[in-house]
Amino acid sequence: MRTASRRVPIVRLVGGAAVAALVLAGCSSNESTGPSTESSAENATATSTSTAAVTTVALNEIDATALNGVVARVAKDLQVPGAVAILKTPDSNLTVTYGTGTIGQSAPVDTAEHVRIGSNTKTMTGTVILQLVQEGKLALADPISKYRPDVPNGENITIEQLLNMRSGLFNYSETPQLNQTLDDDPGKQWTPDELLALAFANPPYFPPGEGYHYSNTNTVLLGLVAEDLDGKPLQKIFQARLFGPAGLTGTSFPDAADSSIPARYPQGYVFGTNMDTLTDPALPEDMQAAAKDGTLQPADVTDVNPSWAWAAGAGISTADDLVTWVQALAGGQLLNKDMQAQRLASLQPTGPEPGSAEYGWGIAKMGPMLGHTGEMPGFNSFMGHDPDAKVTLVVWTNLAPAANGQDPATTMAKEIIGKLYPA
Repeated sequence: MRTASRRVPIVRLVGGAAVAALVLAGCSSNESTGPSTESSAENATATSTSTAAVTTVALNEIDATALNGVVARVAKDLQVPGAVAILKTPDSNLTVTYGTGTIGQSAPVDTAEHVRIGSNTKTMTGTVILQLVQEGKLALADPISKYRPDVPNGENITIEQLLNMRSGLFNYSETPQLNQTLDDDPGKQWTPDELLALAFANPPYFPPGEGYHYSNTNTVLLGLVAEDLDGKPLQKIFQARLFGPAGLTGTSFPDAADSSIPARYPQGYVFGTNMDTLTDPALPEDMQAAAKDGTLQPADVTDVNPSWAWAAGAGISTADDLVTWVQALAGGQLLNKDMQAQRLASLQPTGPEPGSAEYGWGIAKMGPMLGHTGEMPGFNSFMGHDPDAKVTLVVWTNLAPAANGQDPATTMAKEIIGKLYPA
């Protein structure tokens, strides 16, 4: 059976429209500890543990029952097999699990299962680059041509512009060549040079620094710079600089030949193919209808080789580890105080609309939360931390995207944050 993956996951979160489109509600709080709930109709469970703390931000009340309700409703509407949500506030820790990791089976999902985290990997690549800047091994103002002379107009594209998606370089993930190959040969092992060749064969979106366009090409280049300066594979760089120091025991970055996910893990599912959604993130209406009535079944794309995403999105993690990572990311635990301040100051709106998400040096700000979103074929994830209100939210689903083009985990996160923070 041919295993197919959709182009939308590539563009939207290893692409990034999902980041740019995630306009979250305002901010406020009041956290309550709710009892564990169980909904057999939705096959969802939620647990809650209380913690004593004080916050200066008045959050709205949301308990385990309310959190479970959001996850179950969105999952059912978007036909998601399984989902996990963790919400930590100063007053409570809530965990919701919904459904199953394998269609047709009843084994529940949990927070320790490994999933592909897509563009959340960009926060890791970006952090390594900033560590190298701290160490004086490169400068944000360096042109990429200093490290990769083959980049078109590379003498005018800086490391900083790669970090904040303002280089103008074409996103290789948007090419028909990549998407058709993913449909026809999902096990293909891609090299960074092959990915860059696809990008460089297309004209830039705009001159360097004169616009914003989310492009995986930028982060692949940054991964190559990191390998050049640190003298080791990105896999070992991440382990030494990030995973070990942050205590991420369930997080990994696979070798290019490795299509597996460490046990335990859910299966990842998607409707349609990459080419079906090449020009529109939503499937054609007839296919959406077929998905709704069950005549179109989602494909299992768990084992699609993630090397096409490499430094831009091949990471693997757990919900528990993503909580730890996004707190470290937002808190600057792996950067010095000055570099972290500069990183947060780098955030700029991704669009002209009021409330647009902001993007900076390998980090996004979505409403009140710092973090990122991620999508790979079959997996969608959101991680966010609000240092002021001391709120952390992590959500993942094992269907991505939905037949209508929505990102299920991002949709859940938006609704949860909208309930938690007052308008």
